[in-house]
Amino acid sequence: MMSLSTAAALRPVVRRKVLVRLMPFLLLCYFVNYLDRSNIGIAGPNGMNDALGLTATMFGIASGIFFIGYILLEVPSNLALHKFGARVWIARILITWGIVAALTAFVQNATMLYCLRFLLGVAEAGFTPGILLYLTYWFAQRDRAQAFALFLVGIPLSSTIGSPLASWLVQSGEGLFGLEGWRFMILVTGVPAMLLGVACLFLLPDRPANARWLTAAEREVLEADVAADAGEEKSGHSVRGVLGNRKVWLLGLGYFGLVYGLYAISFFLPTIIDGFQNRFDVEYSIFEVGLLTAVPYGCAVVFTLFWAWHSRAKDEVPLHVAGSALLGTVGILLAIWVDSPYGILVGVAIAAMGLCSGIPLCFGMSTKFLAGTAAAAGLALVNTVGNLGGFAGPYLFGWVKDLTGSDDMGLYLIAGLSAMSAVIAWVVSRWRSLGDAAAESGSLPTAPTPVQVH
Repeated sequence: MMSLSTAAALRPVVRRKVLVRLMPFLLLCYFVNYLDRSNIGIAGPNGMNDALGLTATMFGIASGIFFIGYILLEVPSNLALHKFGARVWIARILITWGIVAALTAFVQNATMLYCLRFLLGVAEAGFTPGILLYLTYWFAQRDRAQAFALFLVGIPLSSTIGSPLASWLVQSGEGLFGLEGWRFMILVTGVPAMLLGVACLFLLPDRPANARWLTAAEREVLEADVAADAGEEKSGHSVRGVLGNRKVWLLGLGYFGLVYGLYAISFFLPTIIDGFQNRFDVEYSIFEVGLLTAVPYGCAVVFTLFWAWHSRAKDEVPLHVAGSALLGTVGILLAIWVDSPYGILVGVAIAAMGLCSGIPLCFGMSTKFLAGTAAAAGLALVNTVGNLGGFAGPYLFGWVKDLTGSDDMGLYLIAGLSAMSAVIAWVVSRWRSLGDAAAESGSLPTAPTPVQVH
C-alpha cells in the first residue's frame, strides 16, 4: 500500500500532467463550440439580418432556439456519456455539430435558419455538462472549480479571439466561392469541430485507468482521491431522485440568471456596438466592431482565471459566485446609466467579468453535492435549467428592443436576474447537504462532514 508521504508528493505531479494533457484540447473544443453557437451574433448585423429579413425579435429567436434543441436531449446525452464513455460520445457530438454548423451557411430564409439552429442544439446537447462530468473523473473536489474555470474560460476567450476572427472572415471572405461574407464565415467556423471530433478518438482517454501517460502509482493516487471525494456510489442513487430534488433545481435557477445575461449580451453586443455609429456619430469598420466586441471578454478571461484561483486559495465557492453575480449587476447598471460609447463598453466589460467568472464556479457548487450517476443527471439538469436562459436571454432582449426601441429595459432585466443569482449563491453557502428528505430516500449523497462547500 502506498505511503501517505508518497501520495502527497505525487499529487502535484499528477495534477500537472492532467492539466497539460487534457485541458488545452478540451479548451480548444469549447472555444470552437462557443464560436459556432454564437457566430450569428457577428453575422446578423453584417448582412445576415438583411438577407433573411430578420427583425430584432426574429434574430433573438434564431439565436435562442438553439437552446431548445440543446435542452431536450441534454440529460439523456449526459447519461449516455456516463454509460458508453467520454471518448466516443464527445467525438460524436463534435462531428455532428460541425456538420450542422457548416450547413447553416446555406440557409435561404428565417425558417431554414430556425430549423438548423434547433438541430445545432440537438447535435451539441450534453457537450458542456458532459465535459464537466468528464473532469470530475480527473480532478478531486478541491481542484474542480478551478478546472471548470480553465475549461469554461473558453466562453470569454472565444469572444476575445473569435469576434475579431469572425469579423475578419466576414470582411475578407466576401465573394469567395460565390458566398456572401457572413456565409463564408459560418462555413469556415463549422469545419474545425469535425476535425476535433476525429481527434477526440485518439487523444481522450475515458478514465484515468486508460491514461497511458500516467504511471501505475499516479493512477492509483488520482483514482483514490476522486473516490474519496465521491464516496462509494450507493444503489439508491437514482436519476429520479436528482430530478425531483428542489435544491438541484435551485442550483439550476442560480445558473439561469448568469446564463441569461451572458447570452443576451453575447448575441446582441455586436449589434449594440454597431448602433454606436448612429447614436454617438462615430464610424467603425466590420473588423473594428469585432475588436470592440472582444474588449469586454478579454477582461473576462483574466478575471475568470484570477477568481477561480482565489476561490481555490480560500477553499470557498458559493460566496465567490455571489460576488461574480453582483459584479454582473453593477456592470449592467453602469452600461445603462452612462452616455458614451466607451463608458458603455466599460460597463459591459465589468458585467462580462462577473457573468463569465460565475459560470464555472456554479458547477463547482453542484459537484460538492453530486457524485456518480447523480452527477451525470444533476450536472445535466443544472445546465438544462441554466440554458433556458440561453433561449430566453436573446429572445426577450430582442423582443423588448423591438417593443421599446431601446436596449435599456432588456439590460435592466439582465441586472435583475444577475442579482437573483447572487441571492441564490448566498443561500447555497449555508447548505451542508441537499436535504434530509433526499438523504432518507437514498436518492442523493449527503456531505459526509459539515465542511465548507468548495
